[in-house]
Amino acid sequence: MSGVKTHCPYCALQCGMRIEGSPQEPRIAGDPDFPTNRGALCVKGWSAGVTLAHPERLTTPLVRNVRGFLEPATWDEAIARTVEGFREARAQGGADAVGVFGSGSLTNEKAYYLGKFARVALGTRMIDYNGRFCMSSAAAASNKALGVDRGLPFPLADIAQADAILLVGSNVAETMPPLMQYFEAQRARGGKLIVVDPRRSSTGLAADLHLRLAPGSDAAVANGLLHLLVRAGAVDAKYIRERTEGFEAVRAVVASYWPERVESLAGVPQADLLRAAQILAHAETVMVLTGRGPEQQSHGVENALSYINLALAMGMVGKRNAGYGCLTGQGNGQGGREHGQKADQLPGYRRIDDPAARAHVAGVWGIDPESIPGPGKSAYEMLDGIGEAEGIRALFVMGSNPVVSAPNARRIEARLRELQFLVVSDFFRSETADIADVVFPAAQWAEEPGTTTNVEGRVILRRRVFDPPQAVRTDLDLLCELAAGLGKGEFFPSSDPERVFVELCRASAGGPADYSAMSYGELDAKGGVHWGGERLFHERFPTPSGRARFHVVHDVHPFEEPNESYPLYLTTGRVLAQYQSGTQTRRVPTLAKVNPEPLAEMHPLQARRHGLSDGDAVILATRRGRARFSVKVTPNIREDTVFVPFHWGGVGSANRLTQDALDPTSRMPEFKVCAVRIERGTSAFEPKNKEHGT
Repeated sequence: MSGVKTHCPYCALQCGMRIEGSPQEPRIAGDPDFPTNRGALCVKGWSAGVTLAHPERLTTPLVRNVRGFLEPATWDEAIARTVEGFREARAQGGADAVGVFGSGSLTNEKAYYLGKFARVALGTRMIDYNGRFCMSSAAAASNKALGVDRGLPFPLADIAQADAILLVGSNVAETMPPLMQYFEAQRARGGKLIVVDPRRSSTGLAADLHLRLAPGSDAAVANGLLHLLVRAGAVDAKYIRERTEGFEAVRAVVASYWPERVESLAGVPQADLLRAAQILAHAETVMVLTGRGPEQQSHGVENALSYINLALAMGMVGKRNAGYGCLTGQGNGQGGREHGQKADQLPGYRRIDDPAARAHVAGVWGIDPESIPGPGKSAYEMLDGIGEAEGIRALFVMGSNPVVSAPNARRIEARLRELQFLVVSDFFRSETADIADVVFPAAQWAEEPGTTTNVEGRVILRRRVFDPPQAVRTDLDLLCELAAGLGKGEFFPSSDPERVFVELCRASAGGPADYSAMSYGELDAKGGVHWGGERLFHERFPTPSGRARFHVVHDVHPFEEPNESYPLYLTTGRVLAQYQSGTQTRRVPTLAKVNPEPLAEMHPLQARRHGLSDGDAVILATRRGRARFSVKVTPNIREDTVFVPFHWGGVGSANRLTQDALDPTSRMPEFKVCAVRIERGTSAFEPKNKEHGT
């Protein structure tokens, strides 16, 4: 197949694909020339074109009328209403009365302009994005231990060459299926795969060893493995001495994590822990990879640090075909956190409280450094603060659906309904757009060029394939028009993605994520460029001492544990054919057929206790609310744990159940662990949320 080369809009692999045909009948094939996926696509990639001409797609702005209904409006009307809403909120509550909520699905250009828009056009500190719910714990841990955060500091091809891989809390076979080819190649050449997960997922079924830990006990398992490696003399003393600092304090702590204690803390049999340690000890190259499992917890940063400790102690970080990496989730999860839409960051992954960083970025923007607002609130804290005296009154949401994706979701939906003004830019009417005052229709992934940065730090160029519908504009167009309406148009001179990228490169120059040597032409010709180089940490770490840093981590219980009233653990995650809040994928017939509804996975013994069988309706209840699911009985989950996917809203919303305890460093909510009970039930226990005015 020929066609236009571009990239999939979904996960952080950003698989290469070729497209031809029309928006109504797009023909998609994997691009065998792109090194990440090498022609492979998952079911989401194959069906990605369905959304382009979907009958439910937004093709005109919507504005809420006096009767409370969203109705079609012109762009001029929608822009004017939005500018008015922002000005009213600022007049009543100051600049910080307006908040901005971005997305890890935005291109680098959009993420950059959105951060600039918040700080220059609105003058607000209040900007964060949904990546706070995804990658923030691993990012903070990498910065603490290694001096920089890049999901994988090595190319994906290295996975196939590792002698042993410890994969923690990630179901690659369903969340990133094209990535499995590397794990399969690794095992075909005799490599060993150890999966750490409360569920024996599709990935766990392909592993040599599965450590079925209790939810929230990740640090105990990591410390227990390190204890055994120290005891066996399998740590790299020369590497530790020459390239790291702080190991002795860690050694003293893990001395007490003997196998019997770890079994009592984590539920992992001593024999399995010993076998895992033996595999790691006898491997010449070891790769430690973490996913959302250990990270989406109230101690997610410490969990990630405990696994980084393990990789450092074995001398694997910076070694070819080895090291520590984090499997980024969202399409531009890496680039999305590098260029300024996080509450504490400026472009180039600079800290917003760094005077030198502020001066550099202000010079690019043509403003006084003192006019750049300081750090704002994290995503959940910003949303939860709505309605308080110092909380935001107006919110601009671009490419996100917090009504479904935020923890304790009913509370967040109630907060959003308290807003004085809510505006959303999206492809479809999401659950969040349904309660907005203004909704803008956005151009989709195949309708505009732009760059993203994939899981391995490879900056790639998505090409434009089709024209958007006539009344649809890009998010960059929207930001420029809103800035002009707010009297700041001179700072947003162009909505052309390539020109915005040139400015982004200037703003990132000299920062940890430096794109300054890149251009659209180079990215197009090379099929992508790794910022910082293909492999990091070979000679030194970007820390003041040039050494990596060990961190003492103690096993800490989850914020909420099972008790008599809520006797089980609840954990959440993804399934093969759905993505994020499901706003796009739930509308694709092929995907809806594969995963048509959210299923509650439970162990056969647990199902028998409650008189449940496959397909039965069940209500799960936590301290925050209740949600309804269909039962899936499986022996591949712990008896004390129930798993539900989070891609649905309404009465099947997993995040009505999840809790909002935050990691003290990353401010990541504890999506992965809470206490739940099973209630047998078949009737709808509450009506669906209705739109204002209906």
